Amino acid sequence: MLTKKELLTNPVQHIDIKQYNVVALVDAMQSMAYSSRDLARAASIYERMLRDHDCGVILCLAGSLVSAGLKQIFVDLVRNNMVDAIVSTGANIVDQDFFEALGFRHYIADELYKQGTEDGTLRKLMIDRIYDTLIDEEELRLCDETTEKIANSLDPRPYSSREFIRAMGAYLVAEGKTPERGGVDSIVLAAYQKDVPIFCPAFSDCSAGFGLVAHQHARQNKPRVSIDSAKDFYEITQLKIANPTTGLLMIGGGVPKNFAQDIVVAAEILGKDAPMHKYAIQITVADVRDGALSSSTLKEASSWGKVDTTFEQMVYSEATLALPLIAGYVYHKNAQAGRQERHWANLLEPVTA
Repeated sequence: MLTKKELLTNPVQHIDIKQYNVVALVDAMQSMAYSSRDLARAASIYERMLRDHDCGVILCLAGSLVSAGLKQIFVDLVRNNMVDAIVSTGANIVDQDFFEALGFRHYIADELYKQGTEDGTLRKLMIDRIYDTLIDEEELRLCDETTEKIANSLDPRPYSSREFIRAMGAYLVAEGKTPERGGVDSIVLAAYQKDVPIFCPAFSDCSAGFGLVAHQHARQNKPRVSIDSAKDFYEITQLKIANPTTGLLMIGGGVPKNFAQDIVVAAEILGKDAPMHKYAIQITVADVRDGALSSSTLKEASSWGKVDTTFEQMVYSEATLALPLIAGYVYHKNAQAGRQERHWANLLEPVTA
């Protein structure tokens, strides 16, 4: 039987779109058919989003994306002013991105283990599996403990997930977990430094949830930190009100997708004029036939008053294939040139540390 050290030897490498100019390839796909043409149109819509300097771009992340090698793309989108806010599952931001920012890695699984035939052995070794990727459970527990430490450092009150994640970014800087001091870059760090707010509407469904549970258990009936999901919704709705022209770049579906789409309706309920999202792209493998939210088309969202249909595109493809092409195309077209930083985090109340 392989040992834990032998299994965790081949780390996942994050793809760097800056190294590959895919413009000619994606342009050629415009004259093809099926998903290739859809992908090319999505890339052109994302380019249009960024060249429309009135447009605020919201990136939505669902599915296990950072562990799959996409982290550097999201970091580059933040650092190159190609997104203005992020809505994500907690797993991508905490269990995967913040986890790596602390100095840990995800590993490529041996062929035997990615088939799930030896998961009992993995459990005994305290190794967790994400399809064909492995993660050290003992290191993940350290990530849990770090989020508890951050919670303990904050004034005991309700926080939006955006506030708590910003405190995570401050923690990375304070602890020297930055590229300048020998660490690695991360979404949480880049967003903190660029004032890009990150929202995780289901924040407790991740490593941070374990840390917050431990924090609240230790505090018992004393004042304690909690996460206010309604505050999340209100904060991101404020961003829509402040920036009426918006576009969505959605990887996967689920809660992040609906959360970002619903701010149009929420703004209207508050009595504000809030146009539908002008641009929208969704990369998904979900099938529309089961009626689930993740597979609902953008045209369906238009019936709810959430997304305009002039510049929308569904791309039915697995994210590790489609996103490097779409993001790489727009990056190398230099659509971000001249685009100003919005510093949306500064429009919302600051974290009280």
